[in-house]
Amino acid sequence: MRNYEIAYIADPDLDENSLTALEEKVKGWIEAAGGSVVKVDRWGKRRLAYTIKKRHDGHYVFVQASMPSAANADVERNLRLTEQVMRFMITLQEAA
Repeated sequence: MRNYEIAYIADPDLDENSLTALEEKVKGWIEAAGGSVVKVDRWGKRRLAYTIKKRHDGHYVFVQASMPSAANADVERNLRLTEQVMRFMITLQEAA
């Protein structure tokens, strides 16, 4: 198992319930791929550095997860196909 950080920016028009549902979906994808969620850090609605899909704001969410390296492709595919996710990035956390 490797430690990853999954950062994504969600659509700013999502209400609290929709944002929580999206967060649960991401957790479900990680767990279905054989991983586990360590921590979820929700930064809230922030101004973007540049416009994405004609939007100036977005909900920032960071998920720290432990999952096998093969699961990375599955989670990335699901994030790419989800319309509420405007941008995402999956990074490997180096061991300290």
